[in-house]
Amino acid sequence: MAQTFWEPEVAETQTTDESQAEPVALALSAADFTALEERIVRAIELVKSERQARAAAEERAARAEAQLGEQSPVVDNLKQEIRNLRTERDQVRQRVERLLKQLDALEL
Repeated sequence: MAQTFWEPEVAETQTTDESQAEPVALALSAADFTALEERIVRAIELVKSERQARAAAEERAARAEAQLGEQSPVVDNLKQEIRNLRTERDQVRQRVERLLKQLDALEL
């Protein structure tokens, strides 16, 4: 008896679902297609603008890399100059320390 009790209900549910599904499919109108078309057009425009932004960013990056490449010798020269100045400073410091030691020796 339980099978006969549930079977008609399942059958009714299936027919109800199918009958409800058909009107939903039929309910798609020209306005729905137009809205879909507008969304697709907006998506295409968004993709185009993002591609343009990416191309511009890649171009800026290439220019920055080129500029960095041009400035690399200048940076290397500045680094060498800093090394030379530090070496000279150390030499001057040593000379001043020797002179101070000599002055201290004279005062005794």
